[in-house]
Amino acid sequence: MAETQTKTEQENQKNPEEFLANFDWHNYEEGIEKVEEEKLQEFEKLVEENFVDTADEEVVEGVVVHLTDREAIIDINAKSEGVVSLNEFRYNPDLKVGDKVEVLIDVREDRTGQLVLSHRKARTIKAWDRVNAAYDNGEIVNGFVKCRTKGGMIVDVFGIEAFLPGSQIDVKPIRDYDQYVGKTMEFKVVKINHEFKNVVVSHKALIEADIEEQKKEIISQLEKGQVLEGVVKNITSYGVFIDLGGVDGLIHITDLSWSRINHPSEVVELDQKLNVVILDFDDNKSRIQLGLKQLQKHPWEALSDDIKVGDKVKGKVVVIADYGAFIEVAEGVEGLIHVSEMSWSTHLRSAQDFVSVGDEVEAVVLTLDREERKMSLGIKQLTPDPWTDITSKYPVGSKHEGIVRNFTNFGVFVELEEGIDGLIYISDLSWTKKIKHPSEFVSVGDKLEVEVLELDVDGRKLSLGHKQTTENPWDKYETEFGVGTVHTTEVSEIVDKGATINLNEDIVAFVPSRHLEKEDGKKLKKGETAEFKVIEFNKEFKRVVASHTAIFKEQEEKNVKSANNASVEKTTLGDLDALAELKEKMDKEKK
Repeated sequence: MAETQTKTEQENQKNPEEFLANFDWHNYEEGIEKVEEEKLQEFEKLVEENFVDTADEEVVEGVVVHLTDREAIIDINAKSEGVVSLNEFRYNPDLKVGDKVEVLIDVREDRTGQLVLSHRKARTIKAWDRVNAAYDNGEIVNGFVKCRTKGGMIVDVFGIEAFLPGSQIDVKPIRDYDQYVGKTMEFKVVKINHEFKNVVVSHKALIEADIEEQKKEIISQLEKGQVLEGVVKNITSYGVFIDLGGVDGLIHITDLSWSRINHPSEVVELDQKLNVVILDFDDNKSRIQLGLKQLQKHPWEALSDDIKVGDKVKGKVVVIADYGAFIEVAEGVEGLIHVSEMSWSTHLRSAQDFVSVGDEVEAVVLTLDREERKMSLGIKQLTPDPWTDITSKYPVGSKHEGIVRNFTNFGVFVELEEGIDGLIYISDLSWTKKIKHPSEFVSVGDKLEVEVLELDVDGRKLSLGHKQTTENPWDKYETEFGVGTVHTTEVSEIVDKGATINLNEDIVAFVPSRHLEKEDGKKLKKGETAEFKVIEFNKEFKRVVASHTAIFKEQEEKNVKSANNASVEKTTLGDLDALAELKEKMDKEKK
């Protein structure tokens, strides 16, 4: 026991008076050592500064002191250390001992007396504070693009899921949203809805300011004829919009290629980089007209000098109009085949009747103007002119078969062969029928027998006739239905000022109203059969006039004439007897 005594006890035993004088009876009576007031205040200050009040619901910073398979042990300078589930650190797989993390005291002590912390809640609270601060100060924040959603993307910003509208991803239209998934990008917080805890961010807003400055710089340096590099931003049916680095310009479809194209997509594609030349712009340079084909040599300048008038060329039909077709004989070099140069026929048709777009055709160069960059071509010149030997093939009086090609109000055009058309006047279609329009007699495409009536070689005109291919029946009818002939038939129609009767299938005779009167004074009606006498026959005008009244009127006239003759004879004999008696009386008086 004596061996274990401290040095102080040994000293006290040697000097008991001094020991009693310095003995602290307060500590002896209270059982604890008395702490000086200054030291006590210093201790309380240290506790206040370094230890956390676990009753507060504030976010505090702790240090990871240990990691288990499921939990992280966090020291927050409290009475005891706290635990956080590792599930709350999934976003940070590299968490290690010594890392500082933000936590919120979730449960002060569980059943085992353990302090339970929440990193997720602390991160959310801090995240909202940081998001609001970023929004208020216009700060740029980093966000992780998690996935696509309707109308845009979901972005993780400080642990908060924010919405990135599709229109706010970039200044140019986005066609592939998936390319942004899994990327960390810079954003600007543009809207916060505190009621629904919604955050909207924008990446476009960050680059618009830079683009605006860049745009001003580009616009200030624009000059006509300047060549710039651009990117195809949009393709329309009328042209292509090019992004020149924040400034848009338009290449009209006619300035894309020296050759004709149906749609700009034949020449360019979206996001394609290409060089363009500035053709023109308005006063404030907001509308810039660009050209692509102007960067290449004009095709007419590369056209072979060997091509001349009269040469045969081959090309592809690129455009068809009613008046002709444009043929591309070399890239960017076109010639026009007028419809009149497609066939020797004088009866013009549409160009679509001869060629179609895409056809490969051969033609003859008719005119060539390199300065005006114009060329006219012809197809019919590849075949002999059918009018060369027209007099021997189609002499006047010769008969042929043709095809009805077209009508006019005054006649029919008949094609005898390709390039040889003739006209049949309406009066030369039939000997007997009265035709108001050719369509009453024939149809387009019908075959028709014709006779050449006239031939004008210089004027390239043929006059044809159809009725001349048959005998004129009116020569025969002149005898059969001449004036004075009587025919029995019925009244076919009652017309104005009379009626009509059919003497045969060709002759329709007119009966004047006063010649319809019957012997009893009544008039013939439609469908009644009677005798009719021809009182007029005109072969030239095909006019026949008949009369029923003339039948019995003629008999009456005969009867009257006979009666008159008998009366005259009787009167004459009576007069002779009276004269005889007068003479006898006169003779007696003389005696």
